[in-house]
Amino acid sequence: MGHEGKVVIVTGAGRGIGRCIAGMYASEGAKVVLAERDASSGEAAEREIREKGGDACFVLTDVSVSGQVPGLVRKAVETYGRIDILINNAGFGIWKSPLELTEDEWDAVLGTNLRGAFLCTREAARIMKEQGGGSIVNIASTRAFMSEAGSEAYAASKGGLVALTHALAASLAQYCIRVNCISPGWIETGDYNALREADHSQHFSGRVGRPEDIARACLFLTGDGNEFINGENIIIDGGMTRKMIYLP
Repeated sequence: MGHEGKVVIVTGAGRGIGRCIAGMYASEGAKVVLAERDASSGEAAEREIREKGGDACFVLTDVSVSGQVPGLVRKAVETYGRIDILINNAGFGIWKSPLELTEDEWDAVLGTNLRGAFLCTREAARIMKEQGGGSIVNIASTRAFMSEAGSEAYAASKGGLVALTHALAASLAQYCIRVNCISPGWIETGDYNALREADHSQHFSGRVGRPEDIARACLFLTGDGNEFINGENIIIDGGMTRKMIYLP
C-alpha cells in the first residue's frame, strides 16, 4: 500500500495492539518510531523489529505528559527527517464503580487516552503541515458505543477520541492531513489458545479478534490511494456490537 520508506510514529508500541501495528508497518518497509512509557517493553519491541530486518527507533515517552511529546516528535524528525503517519494507540483503563473512582484516576485515563492523542496529533501535524500532508489514525474502542458497569473513564475517553477524530479531520483538511479512527472490539493480546468456544461464538465472524486485524486496518487507512476516507470511524469487532442478545 505504499508504506516503503514512510516514517510512522506508533504510541503505546511496547505491547499488544501497538506492538503489532509497529511490527506490521516495519515489515512493509516503513521506518517506525516506537513511543512507549515502559522502557523494557519499548526496547524489546525495537529489538524485535531490528532482528527481523526492520528499521525502528524507540523513544521513552509518556503521552500524558505534555513536555515529553515535543521531544518524541523532534526525535522522529532528527532520526528520519519527516513524519508521514501517526498512530495514536496509547491507552489504558481503570475498571471501578463510579462511586469509588477518584478524580486522579479519571484524569489519568483521560490524560493518556484522549489528551495524549491530542498532544501527539498537535505536534506531529505541525511537521506534516510543512511537508504537505500526512495521515493520522486514532485507536478508540467499541466502548465508545456500548458499556459495562465500571467503565466510565475508559468509555468517556474513547467516546471523546471518536469525536476528536472528526473535529481534527475538519481542522487539518486544509493541510492535506487525514484523520481517521478505528474502534476495536474484543482483541485478544494474551493467550489466544486459552479462549473458549463460547468466546468465539459471540462474534458473527466466528472468532475473537487478533492484534493483526487492527494493524491491517491501519495499513489500509494510511495507504496510498485511500485519501477519500477521512474523518471516519471504523468498528472492527467481528460483528459483536451488531448481535442481538435475548435473555432467556
